[in-house]
Amino acid sequence: MARFPRPKLAKELADAMLGESMFGDAHNGLFLAAPRRTGKSTFLQGDLVPELHGRGVVTVYVDLWADQKRDPGALIAEAIGKALQPHLGVVAKAAKNAGVESVGVAGWLKIDTSKIGKLDGATLPEALRALHETSRKPVALLIDEAQHALTSTEGENAMAALKSARDQLNTPDRISLMLLMSGSDRDKLLRLVNSPAAPFYGSSIHHLQELDRNFIAFIANLIEGQRGDLVPVAQDKLFEAFRLFGNRPQFFLDAIGRVLSPMAAVAGRFEDAVLVAAREQQGEDGAQTASEYRALRPVEQAVLWRMLQQSQRFRPYDAEALRFYSDKTGSSVSAQQAQNALEALRQRSPALVWKSSRGEYAVEDAAMHRWYDQRVQAKNWPPGDA
Repeated sequence: MARFPRPKLAKELADAMLGESMFGDAHNGLFLAAPRRTGKSTFLQGDLVPELHGRGVVTVYVDLWADQKRDPGALIAEAIGKALQPHLGVVAKAAKNAGVESVGVAGWLKIDTSKIGKLDGATLPEALRALHETSRKPVALLIDEAQHALTSTEGENAMAALKSARDQLNTPDRISLMLLMSGSDRDKLLRLVNSPAAPFYGSSIHHLQELDRNFIAFIANLIEGQRGDLVPVAQDKLFEAFRLFGNRPQFFLDAIGRVLSPMAAVAGRFEDAVLVAAREQQGEDGAQTASEYRALRPVEQAVLWRMLQQSQRFRPYDAEALRFYSDKTGSSVSAQQAQNALEALRQRSPALVWKSSRGEYAVEDAAMHRWYDQRVQAKNWPPGDA
């Protein structure tokens, strides 16, 4: 399946990051939120990175979910080191040709790219300055699933170091370092900007535009080009199915592939079959989540209920929260019992609860908030017996 290009959005974001937009301060840091599996990472790597490359910007992309067992700070340092390595090689070669035995970057000692961010290595600001000065180009650092950095002290330190690097490298009339942080959970991403202690305090979180009817038109055009017997494709029905799939292209395209397979026994229009598949998937997803909730111990249910209800306002151990737990379970719940429940929810596979290095808690998957809201609106909360 061909990739759906989004050049207009990529151009708009690149303009903002380079300070070429009339308003906004995206050049000081751009924070983008979009639900998981809605095409965010594909857009960043397939559209925004090439757009920035085309404008002479050195881009460094790192996905903090790529290896969740490794420390986020180490992943960021490693990505910068990999981008810096070829440029240091060019500088060293030029120095050698000029008869210089030892070469430094911008007056520093030689940088060991394997030690960036470590006690005996260059700091992140030093490494980013070296990348900027050896390449002689502005640098854009794109960190996907940036909220994961908050799960460790090293990750938080890396965020503070990046803020420092931005302040050191940028001037009012020249942008040398652009930072883009994206995440699949707006509530978690907010923790980078919403308190005086946050590394990027004062910045705003923007919602990344999701795939829309233009994506559906693109898919319909592909289908019509290969299957003349299906012309014209009913785009309204496909768009409705796409929305039911949660605007997630992978599930939507998988359903189309199954329905259009020569082995599929589909009677009638394929769009109707895709729509049926979307409704079934939505029902199955909701039923699975409800089943997982019902399988929890009463105190775990109560704690998770409170988290879903309070969102950013969640405080696990205050008097009001403990009264809530006791009311929902029918017995007194202590702070220690609440803490044990939170840890049990974190240790589940997959985990239901996320914890920052500062002891803040949130629901792991933002999709659970949508599930909760839908059931509350339908007056179908809490989930009863199956």
